[in-house]
Order: sequence, then C-alpha cells, then structure tokens
Amino acid sequence: MTSPSSARLPPALWALMVGNFVIGTGVMAVAGTLNDISASLNVSIPQAGQLLTAGAVLMGLGAPLLAGVVAGWDRRRLLAISLLWYGVMHIVCALAPNYPSLLPLRVITMISPAIFTPQAAACVGLLVKPDQRGRAITFVFLGWSVASVMGMPLSAWLGGLFGWRTVLALVGVVGIGVSAWIWRAMPNGVRPASLSGHDWRRALGSPPLMMVVGVTLLMSFGQFTLFAYFAPYFVRVLGLSNEALSLMFLWFGAFGLLGNVVMTRHIDRLGPDRAAAIALSGMVLSLALWPLGMQNVWMQALVLVPWALGGFSCNSAQQARLVHMAPALAPASVALNTSAIYGGQALGAALGGVLIAQGHLLKLYQVSLVLMLGSLGLSLWAALVQKRSPMPA
Repeated sequence: MTSPSSARLPPALWALMVGNFVIGTGVMAVAGTLNDISASLNVSIPQAGQLLTAGAVLMGLGAPLLAGVVAGWDRRRLLAISLLWYGVMHIVCALAPNYPSLLPLRVITMISPAIFTPQAAACVGLLVKPDQRGRAITFVFLGWSVASVMGMPLSAWLGGLFGWRTVLALVGVVGIGVSAWIWRAMPNGVRPASLSGHDWRRALGSPPLMMVVGVTLLMSFGQFTLFAYFAPYFVRVLGLSNEALSLMFLWFGAFGLLGNVVMTRHIDRLGPDRAAAIALSGMVLSLALWPLGMQNVWMQALVLVPWALGGFSCNSAQQARLVHMAPALAPASVALNTSAIYGGQALGAALGGVLIAQGHLLKLYQVSLVLMLGSLGLSLWAALVQKRSPMPA
C-alpha cells in the first residue's frame, strides 16, 4: 500500500515548481550580477542594490493586494499569464539604456512574483489530498532552492562573461517557455474559494497566524541584510574572482537544495513548527560563526553550510505551517507570508545598502545575527501561542 509520503504528486506540481525556479532566478539574478550592473551603468553598489529594494517593496505590498484582485481567476490562466508577463518584462529590462529607466521597469516586472508564488502555494491544496499537503507545498517551493543552485551561480558566471543584460534576457526566454508548460499542465477550474473582508479580518486578527508571518518577515530581513550583498562582500573580503564567486554561490545553492529536499521528505513527520525551528537554528549558527569565514575561502564555505540548509527550506516550512494552521484561510495567510518574504528582502537590501554606504560592509553579519535570533525566538513563542489559542475555522 502506498503511503502518503511516497504517493506520486500530480504533474501540474512539476510545472509550478519550475515556475518558482524561474521566479527565484529572476529575483536573485540582480544579486548575482550586482557588481556588473554597478560597473556598466556607472552607479554605486548601494544604488544598484535599490533594484532589489524597489522590486521587493512592490512584491511585498502587491502580494496581499493582488490576492484580492485575482481571487476569482482560474489558476491555470492566472499563473500562466503572470509568468508570461515576467518573461517579457525581463527581456524589456535587458534592453533598458540606463539606470533611471531600468529601475521602474524592474519594479513593474516584480508584479509577477507578487502573484505567482502565493497563488501557486494557495492552489496546491486543491491538487493533492490533505495528507500530502505539506510535502506538496515544500515540493513547489523546491524551485526556489533549485534557483539558488543553478540560477544565482549561473547569473554571476554569465554576468561576468556576457553582462547582466544577457542574464535577464535568458530569464525572460525561459519564463515565456515555462508559462506555456503551465498552461498545458494545469487543469481548468482550479479556483480557491474567494476570501471576503471577514476572512481577511479573521486572518489578520489571529495572533498565531500573524506571529508566524512575523517570523518570516524577521527571517527574510535578517538574511537579505547580508545575502543581498554576498557578491561585493566575497570579492572584498576573500578577493574572489568571477569564477570563484560563481562556485561559492553554487556551493551555497547546492546545500540549499539539499535542505529543501530533506524538508520535503520529513516535514509531515516533524511537523512544520519543529521543522521551521530547526531551519532557523541553522541560519543562526552560520551567522554566529561568520567571523571564522573571514580567514579563507574554505572556512567561509563551511560556515555557509548551515545557513544554506536552513534558508530556503525555512520558507517552505513557514508556508506549510500557515496552511496547516488554518487551511480555509490559506489564500490570505500565504499571501501575507509571501508579502513578509519580499518585505523582509526590501528592508534587508535597504539596510545593507545604508550600512555599506557608511563603510560597514564587514558588520553586516552582526545585524543579520540579531534579526535572525529575533526570528527564532518569535517562532518558538508562536508555537506556544498556537497551542493555547483557537485557530480560525
């Protein structure tokens, strides 16, 4: 007899997973090519980093707002069209003549992640049985981990060889192709129940749900204060070449993929609360050991491992956690959680840019550590509150 953990997932989930790979690659391509964007457009690293901040602000604000706008859409059409937009706009961004034109184009492009990621997660529950939900959600978010393994290292490498414009154009072409795959793979008629104003109030008024969303915000804030500036940091501190920088991103991404695969296999047994705590603890460990990485590239690679194992898998655990807590409110809670991911990215990239402008590049990890400790503490507290507070029906 086939167990829930080994039962085959629907083919449509593969298309959604690859869609998240394209989304993740596009989001992280700017971080991977930040040095080249800065040099070719004649702007500073903090100014180039505003591409990350501005895009993340749009994604953070847009996820919950657009969730209401697209509530009645058939998810096959919605997800295919949003990824098609993403692909076309990446090609347009690649043709931008200067920074003042690139910035607003990048912001408009980020409408797609604000729609695709939360809506892909929210419709998973309609494609699988309840006992497969945790595995299915983490599988769909595996695309982000694959993006870290392939997308970000390739972005850094290709950006060094051919420039950031080539990288964005390639993301665009792949995005258009995957949008066609989603159109073919997704069944018609997948429409999560529309949320009323009362549903949104129930989600926003639930302390356990909002605490879990707060965990995501602090986690993303803490990560991107340093993660957004990995490229300039590693070049300055370790003197990495373009090839070595690509290999460092590949190393980080490989363990990120491994962490998400392990999370996918074991989250239903561990439970999402415990799984999230384990992932957060790994990131805290890396940041606590960060000064050891300043010695040489090998130590830095070892220090990165716990962070990589926990970073992407924690996003998956948090999404599964929210769906498990209140399945009926998943479209709202997942949208809010996605907003927290992108909002944290915006805050982290902005704060990191300010610190770098003030000459504090080497202190970024200290700020990240404080924020990550706050996220872990809030996560443990949220688990206790959840046990004591009734969840929304």
